[in-house]
Amino acid sequence: MGLKLKNVSKSFGSKKAVNNISFELNEPGVYGLLGTNGAGKTTTIRMLLGIIKKDSGEITWNGKTVDRKNVNFGYLPEERGVYQKTIIMDQLLYFAELKGLDKKTATESIKKWAKILRVEEYLNITAEKLSKGNQQKIQLMTALIHDPELVVLDEPFSGLDPVNTEIIKDIIIDLVKNGKYVIMSAHQMATIEEFCSNILILNRGKTVLQGNLKQIKDSYPANRVKVNTNQNINRYIEDCKLEIENEVDNNYVLKLDNEEKADNLLTKLVRDGIKVSRFEIMKPTLNDIFVEKVGE
Repeated sequence: MGLKLKNVSKSFGSKKAVNNISFELNEPGVYGLLGTNGAGKTTTIRMLLGIIKKDSGEITWNGKTVDRKNVNFGYLPEERGVYQKTIIMDQLLYFAELKGLDKKTATESIKKWAKILRVEEYLNITAEKLSKGNQQKIQLMTALIHDPELVVLDEPFSGLDPVNTEIIKDIIIDLVKNGKYVIMSAHQMATIEEFCSNILILNRGKTVLQGNLKQIKDSYPANRVKVNTNQNINRYIEDCKLEIENEVDNNYVLKLDNEEKADNLLTKLVRDGIKVSRFEIMKPTLNDIFVEKVGE
């Protein structure tokens, strides 16, 4: 069953914020919702959660029209919203009770998530004393403490250091293992590639690309080759008419417009006895595809 959006549109005055978009989440997993700033991502999220009303189209969850009563969702908005002067435990209890949890159940859930997110020591202080990253983890707790079926994460890694980023990634993996439906909007394309099987890219409210990410990438020709060697190979690269995009300590990323050039390069390196520890012909990254679709 899952979530379905069909021909959904929304305008604010004369501005068409979302223009006739459709997509489905038919099984647990992470769905990537992408676009530039102002492309319509947040408006789409707020409509599918029943926070604002659509102008036209259909939005259903498990076959029922979406409203705030029939979707058990957790939402981490891009705009952070913890109460700076309020004790963390008090505001977490408040949000949990808004979601229908009794105090005992809410307290148990808060303690569980505080341990997972490593914020146990902060529960009895005010939010203003926390770093931006820890405030973000507290807000993520408000999205998860009531065990939602549908989780929407808008820029979940913003402001996080690498250690805390890994904690959040592990949580997302566990959410999917536990049968949750997750929609992720993020500007870190590598993260989207890591988690999302299916994506939708919006530009000015319209869908410019959607579908299975692997199939999308497979439809593009290779555009790079990575080569790691034990010595400088610039003259071989020039001979093969390849262009260096990046080079660090004899680790090369080369632009590729013809795979035969890459084959020719490898043949020459092997012929001359140069040690090659990595030689990988690569498809475009999601970042490449994103820029192509909305870069203008």
